[in-house]
Amino acid sequence: MDQPCPAPRDAPRVALFVTCLVDLIRPRVGFAAIAALEAAGCEVIVPAGQTCCGQPALNSGDRATAADLARRTIALLEGHDAVVVPSGSCAATIRVHYPEILENDPAWIGRARALAAKTWEILAYLDEARGWRPDGVTLPATAAYHDSCSGLRELGIKRQPRRLLGAVAGLRLTPLAGEETCCGFGGTFCVKYPAISNAIVGEKAAAIDASGADLLLSGDLGCLMNMAGKLHRDGSRVRAFHTVELLAGMGDGPAIGEEA
Repeated sequence: MDQPCPAPRDAPRVALFVTCLVDLIRPRVGFAAIAALEAAGCEVIVPAGQTCCGQPALNSGDRATAADLARRTIALLEGHDAVVVPSGSCAATIRVHYPEILENDPAWIGRARALAAKTWEILAYLDEARGWRPDGVTLPATAAYHDSCSGLRELGIKRQPRRLLGAVAGLRLTPLAGEETCCGFGGTFCVKYPAISNAIVGEKAAAIDASGADLLLSGDLGCLMNMAGKLHRDGSRVRAFHTVELLAGMGDGPAIGEEA
C-alpha cells in the first residue's frame, strides 16, 4: 500500500471524529474523509477511544448521559487545531449543544465553548477553512443533493458542498424538489414514530426518482441510509453516497446499501 505523503510542517493538526454510523456501517466514509483532508494539506489524527458524541441521549432527554459523553469527548479532542466531523448532526451536537449541556458546569463550560469554536462539519471545513477543491476527480453522472436538517439549520451548510462538487469533472447537479425538507430519519424520531417517518421518506424518495438523478448525495450518513433504504425497497436505480466519498474519488465504489 502506498504511504501517505507527509503533511507540510505548518499543516493544521485535525482530529477526525469518525461518528458511530461511519464506524459501524460505512467506514469508507471515514477513509474518504482522511483522504480529502490530507489532500487539503492537513495532518489527520483519529484519536483512539472516541465514542458516541451523546446525540441519541440528548434527543431522548437523557441530559446526564449526554453531559458525561460531552466531557469525555471534549477531553479527547481539545488538544488539536481543529475537529472535523463527517456528519452535520454530530458536528452540531459538539458545536451547538455541548455549550448548552454544560452551561451550568463551571469546570467544563469554558472547555466546551473552546472545542465548539474549532469544530467543523467536513464539507464546511474543506470549503471555508481550507479553500480546497478536488483535483483530478472525474465522475460523469447526474446527482441530486439533500440538505440534512442539522447541517442546514444548525450549521448553515448549503453552498459549501455544492461549491466542492462543482469541481468534480463530469458531475451535474440537478434540482431536487424539497431538497431542504426532512427525510424522516431525525435520529430517534424514526424509532419513536416509524409510520410518520416512513411516510416522510416515501415522499422524499419519490422526489429523488422524479429528479432523474443517477446519484443521491448528502453530508449525513443517517439521512442517506434512510433514503437509500427506501429507494432500494421501491426498486429505484438511484445510488446513494456521502459527498466526501465523491470528493475523494471513491464515487465508483459500492453505494450505500450495496456493500458485500
